[in-house]
Amino acid sequence: MNTQTSSADGLRERFRFDLSPKQLKTDTLSGLTVALALVPEAVAFAFVAQVHPLVGLYAAFIVGLITAVLGGRPGMISGATGALAVVMISLVVTHGVEYLFATVILMGIFQILAGVLRWGKFIRMVPHPVMLGFVNGLAIVIGLAQLSQFKVKDASGSLVWMTGTPLYIMLGLVVVTMGIIWLAPKVTKAIPAPLLAIVAVSLIVIGFNLDIPRVGDMAQIAGGLPEFHIPMVPINLETLQIIIPYAAILAAVGLIESLLTLNLVAEMTDTHGGASKECVAQGTANIVTGFFGGMGGCAMIGQSMINVKSGGRTRWSGISAALFLLAFILFASGLIEQIPLAALVGVMFMVVIGTFAWRSLQIMTKIPRHDAFVILLVTAVTVYSDLAVAVIVGVIVSALVFAWQAAKRIDVSVSTEEHGWKVYELRGPLFFGSIASFNEQFDPKSDPEDVVIEFMGARVWDHSALQAIDSLATKYEEQGKKLHLRHLSTDCKNLLQKADKFVEVSVIEDPHYEVAVDYAEMFGKKPVPQPQS
Repeated sequence: MNTQTSSADGLRERFRFDLSPKQLKTDTLSGLTVALALVPEAVAFAFVAQVHPLVGLYAAFIVGLITAVLGGRPGMISGATGALAVVMISLVVTHGVEYLFATVILMGIFQILAGVLRWGKFIRMVPHPVMLGFVNGLAIVIGLAQLSQFKVKDASGSLVWMTGTPLYIMLGLVVVTMGIIWLAPKVTKAIPAPLLAIVAVSLIVIGFNLDIPRVGDMAQIAGGLPEFHIPMVPINLETLQIIIPYAAILAAVGLIESLLTLNLVAEMTDTHGGASKECVAQGTANIVTGFFGGMGGCAMIGQSMINVKSGGRTRWSGISAALFLLAFILFASGLIEQIPLAALVGVMFMVVIGTFAWRSLQIMTKIPRHDAFVILLVTAVTVYSDLAVAVIVGVIVSALVFAWQAAKRIDVSVSTEEHGWKVYELRGPLFFGSIASFNEQFDPKSDPEDVVIEFMGARVWDHSALQAIDSLATKYEEQGKKLHLRHLSTDCKNLLQKADKFVEVSVIEDPHYEVAVDYAEMFGKKPVPQPQS
């Protein structure tokens, strides 16, 4: 009995299922809402990648299902995304869709390796200003992507902007959708507000037979079950040379977007997510979708926000979204194709409003200028380039700013001990950025015969610091003087010991100072006795 109870508790903890009827209903309705929003997104991204719409829909189903079951953050939604689609274009155009499937499989292998090697933990290195720029830029990208729904085909088949009555009707329905989403929670929370808005606006359009774009105008979504398919590409070195660069870029972009979305959802729901677990889940999902004719995918911040704000909290919300999407493809394509795009545009505009970090505008003049610059920079690069480049640029700029600030914190005070030893008391990090300031503090020609550098308030961080210490010791030795290092922390001492083959510094234990480095030791001289207090 105890064993059965323990197993049930373990299963519940693993999948985070709240088996109460209320949560089950909420997650199911939330999944239905997400699935409705996934259809036009998956189709649109398939068009971007220049593949058949079903290739995008199958990817949304398979990736969404597997990551919902295995992922590191219950409530996250994954599927085909624009960030990946734009990378795929040149591969599909140049080599064909079969090479895309092979690339997606290799992409998944790379992502699993990243999870096994626990590289996901490096997402912690993304500073908060970069996160703010990420969500702001992504909100703008999601908003701009909806503008394409305001285009229709003219007599020649070219896409042109709506004008006149159709435009006014479209805008009016978008506003109605947004209004329902805003007002519905004040009346009832039994049905997710986005789902209620989609149903209400769809009934209006169908009831009055309004001539505005619908899902069916984008593409026919009817299809069968995805079939197992080995990519028809030559298995040789030339193929690997073609697909490896694309697979590496896709894996990096997918993981960056997924892990940042994981952190964002975890922050919104006050929970924790497993970064490495998410890497493995994303990789597994992409390997499977590559063998079943899908274009690959990653976490989708827009759909994840819809799910969270609709009350989806457990893995069932993501699983149900994937199953509903498959049901649409198999059984309900005719009904789904009648949904007006205006309703889905209204839902996504509300996602934009909810995703954008409006507070970042308020604090822009109150935070350090370099942080404000990073927020604006990451936002701009996300909009004009892509997410992965934006995050990498933001992290690099933040790291350079930190290095500059840390370099300015190096400080030295000078005193003389009773035995005539001159003591330089060092405070701050000693690394490549602070070497110049460090070297300016010393005067080997004028200093006495014994000089001590006190490291009680300092740390040796890198090889540049070790080289600086060695160069300084050499200058004192050339003057016939001795340089001693005191109170190195254990990590500093270990760093010096590891660098012994490259930097001429030896480490000795000192009974008074506990840990010290005596440069005279390297010349075979006996250590000079340390002064006693």
